[in-house]
Amino acid sequence: MDDKLSIRVNVADRYYPLKVETENEERIRKAARLINEKVLQYKQRYVDKDTQDFLAMAALQYVIRLIEIEESEEDTGLEEGLVELTEKVNLCLSKK
Repeated sequence: MDDKLSIRVNVADRYYPLKVETENEERIRKAARLINEKVLQYKQRYVDKDTQDFLAMAALQYVIRLIEIEESEEDTGLEEGLVELTEKVNLCLSKK
């Protein structure tokens, strides 16, 4: 059974036909909406620029945020590993 859904997504006043998994439709539409909101913010702030510039700045901003989240998760994983290792060392020391 094919769970693909045909949708059209508007990004920066251009429509893109996509075939997506049904469970991903809402996520994709939300992503397009967030991009459009960010592009609109840049359009209002910088009137003499091209839409391509606004898309590039929106992409840059979102990727920076994604990197920050990934780095935060890596730090959390490292921290959890250190806590676990410390507990194991303490357990070994207490047995002696």
